[in-house]
Amino acid sequence: MTDPMDEVIATLRDHPDGPQRLLITGWFSFEDGEVTAGDVLALRAAQEALTRAGIVHDTAWSAGFRADALHLDAAEPDEYGHLLFVCGPLHGEQIKALHRRYARCRRLAVDVSVVDPDAPEVAGFDLVVARDGVGRPRADLSVRAPLGPPPPVVGVVLTGGQGEYGAARRHEAVGALLERWVGGRDCARVPAETRLDSGDWRLCATPEQFLALVGGWDLVLTTRLHGLVLSLRAGVPVLAVDPVAGGAKVSAQARALRWPATLTADTVCERLLDRWWAWCLSPAGRDAARRRARLMGPGV
Repeated sequence: MTDPMDEVIATLRDHPDGPQRLLITGWFSFEDGEVTAGDVLALRAAQEALTRAGIVHDTAWSAGFRADALHLDAAEPDEYGHLLFVCGPLHGEQIKALHRRYARCRRLAVDVSVVDPDAPEVAGFDLVVARDGVGRPRADLSVRAPLGPPPPVVGVVLTGGQGEYGAARRHEAVGALLERWVGGRDCARVPAETRLDSGDWRLCATPEQFLALVGGWDLVLTTRLHGLVLSLRAGVPVLAVDPVAGGAKVSAQARALRWPATLTADTVCERLLDRWWAWCLSPAGRDAARRRARLMGPGV
């Protein structure tokens, strides 16, 4: 496969004044755009190629996604000789506005989809290296991007019901804490339900389906009794929090199954969550979960 960035770099080097400071933009730069995994991987591939070529560059991010990064409104056009748009469709008012703001820059686009080759969004670029829409299709830049080590996959199984516990319910406060805390962890989060539904494709229809889902996770974070029990049956470490003041059925099951990574609504805090998270993902935590699975009988 030829690298689409080769053509971009060759064009930058052919500039009469040589490569100039470059601003990388994309749909990840717009306040009303979106940031996808593919966009970010394509961006990484472009950044790596530019760095290898010795071309100085900055990247503009949406403030809604990266509050601490460079944003378009702070990326002054006079500071750049070139603009590179990476990934996504060349269509819409955001692209037109980009052309207007950076009219003095030499503008290039790579790894883009061209819907209408004659559209002003397309014609405004000095070079378009398309992945589709014109010419032969090219492999997306995301396939070339460098990757870090994969983070753990964490199933998040929470409950907001259980009105039978009345004034002892702490479900809302516990749920808000767990959602905020797990949102700050480097992990792939998978929200899931133990509730079955044969008519809703988003839910499992059988216990076997749910256990198959759990078996693909590295850890489960749950406030549900069966989130605890079924995770251990699948041999997956579980960080359980009993959302009832004083402890109720989640705590009782943890005692019955001798599972230590369990907190109560009265004791849960980020420090203890961090501690048990580390233990669950350690060899000791994984071994403990597998031992519980063997004691509970055959799995699925």
